[in-house]
Amino acid sequence: MSQPTEHSADRAAPAAGPLPTSSDVARLAGVSRATVSYVLNGITAVRISEPTRLRVREAAERLGYVPHAAARSLRAGHTRTVLLPTGHVPVGPLYSRIFEEFQRALRRLGYTVVQYGGLGLDAAGAARAWAELRPVAVVSLGETLLTPEAVDLLKRSGARAVITLGSQRIAGAHALVMDQRTIGGRAVAHLVARGRRAIGVVMPREPGLELYAAPRLAGARAAALDPGGAVRVTPLPLAYTEESAAALAARWRGLGLDAVFAYNDEYAMLLMRALQDEGIGVPAQTAVIGADDLLLGRLLRPRLSTIRVDMATGPRLAQLVDRAVRDPEAEPERHDLMGARVVHRESS
Repeated sequence: MSQPTEHSADRAAPAAGPLPTSSDVARLAGVSRATVSYVLNGITAVRISEPTRLRVREAAERLGYVPHAAARSLRAGHTRTVLLPTGHVPVGPLYSRIFEEFQRALRRLGYTVVQYGGLGLDAAGAARAWAELRPVAVVSLGETLLTPEAVDLLKRSGARAVITLGSQRIAGAHALVMDQRTIGGRAVAHLVARGRRAIGVVMPREPGLELYAAPRLAGARAAALDPGGAVRVTPLPLAYTEESAAALAARWRGLGLDAVFAYNDEYAMLLMRALQDEGIGVPAQTAVIGADDLLLGRLLRPRLSTIRVDMATGPRLAQLVDRAVRDPEAEPERHDLMGARVVHRESS
């Protein structure tokens, strides 16, 4: 029996059929095209039962139907794209989880989330690059500090909402505020209450983290000014390496510090191990406190004191964006997204 040739194999391959349409999905699901549009575009203003929604999704999946984003945008007059500029800031597990939930919630609301790597762009350059994609909303996480002019350019290019994450208000933009000063202030106030008067504050050397570290240091210094005795606050540059932590621990006694707020739990665990290796008792000689309340910190000995950060949930953030998109003429709002409280354990 002869083997099939390359040409016969080509002839045997099925020809690609026409792309399925929303009408095909509607016929298979037994609903109207409008219902298909409502379900697959994530429109919740129209009441549609969950069994019907499920039937439409199953029909679309069976046919391999995918909505045409460009056509949908032409009908609506705007895209359903939310631009999420990304950078090189290592935000850590707590913030990563929140932002992942945020993106999933936006997708459930019918938005397409596009991450844009705009490293090195200034406000004007970033706004021009983002505007080219014609997003319906831009959620800037703070690595590029926008200006009122940049916000205006984005809006004139079709963005119905511009949302910034940070401590500064930008004219024309909604502000999602996570005041990092609160974290540093709570940590140092706790150490002062425990009788510590010479407190180090870790300042990570990793690029981008100054966005968070600088306001945490400012909050720490403000807490040290409270009545109750003179308190010295010393910034401590530290890279996230064992070598950097060991070098800092080796000169610890010369620094004359009796406590440290170590920026977050990861840096706290790194430094605490180095201090212990240097023979410095924790908390007897140096109290240590981190932030973020990671599980691993509870497994250490001594268990790590920390600042538990209570963040707004990803779905709540998505609802804020959706509301801003639906009402583009509304006055820009400020939303505080974060609370912070001390969890006292053995290390302090």
